[in-house]
Amino acid sequence: MSWNPIVIGVDGSPEGTAAASLGAELAERAATRYQLVHAVRDLWLPSGIEPVAPAFSYGEAVIAEAGARVRRALSGAIDPAAVDRTIVRAGRPAVVLGKVVTELGAAFVVLGGKHHSVLDRWLAGSTSIDVVRTSAVPVLIAGAARGMPKRVLAAVDTSPDAARATIAAAERLAAFVGAEVRVVSVLEPLPIVPDVPNYDLTTYYAMLEDHLTREIWPLVRTSGARKVSRYGRPGDEIAAEVAEWSADLLVVGSHGKDWIDRLLIGSVTEALLNHLPTSMLVVPLKSTVRVEEPAPAAQFAMA
Repeated sequence: MSWNPIVIGVDGSPEGTAAASLGAELAERAATRYQLVHAVRDLWLPSGIEPVAPAFSYGEAVIAEAGARVRRALSGAIDPAAVDRTIVRAGRPAVVLGKVVTELGAAFVVLGGKHHSVLDRWLAGSTSIDVVRTSAVPVLIAGAARGMPKRVLAAVDTSPDAARATIAAAERLAAFVGAEVRVVSVLEPLPIVPDVPNYDLTTYYAMLEDHLTREIWPLVRTSGARKVSRYGRPGDEIAAEVAEWSADLLVVGSHGKDWIDRLLIGSVTEALLNHLPTSMLVVPLKSTVRVEEPAPAAQFAMA
């Protein structure tokens, strides 16, 4: 039983090294190869904005030094042969990783998770968020916990198509590593609109619970998996469920909205990434942002 190759983004940080260790262990268990990749950013810009002029290209000496620094950081933590074949290229991390994913037909990407302030994210960007926004394959963001996950929590909304992809990815990974599965759906209250009569919340929530029972919960195939509904703000309630159940891995979906949509209406997935309550697997549900020419997406599945 094996997966397609795994691509691991590394940057010389402790978080990147931890991600490399997790990705290498997953690859070993899955009897597949993994590829370490380091991107040398070739133009300073906030990560969600594309350059309007050709990017400045670093010389070979600068790229070689960046590669040497990353390899030194990984020394002793990762198989030396894998470290030696690290791919080092100039460019935005999301673009570089996207190219390697396409070249290898990779199953998913593994990255190290970091906490960023709002100012940090605007000035320097967040690689994990940038990759999640553009990736055609699932992205695993490694949290502080080490080792294989023992409890996998899938967070879904009330869309059957989106829930199906998220639940399936969570169940496949949980079955592979022998983890428990739980699925949570957060039911949001209706917005209050001035001068408009409020809808009865009891009736409203009963209608949503009925929808979960008919359309969402039957998508869960794992025997004994608990299905949980919570009420409130999705980001807060999902984080609370992670904490209360001590989940090791949170699986969520990403709809791939463009950056102006996310600026105006926000994103639950990105809010969770910013606070990173645990390791996260982000499953692309609809690709509206491309890092390269469209190409068939590699499947997050065991063959």
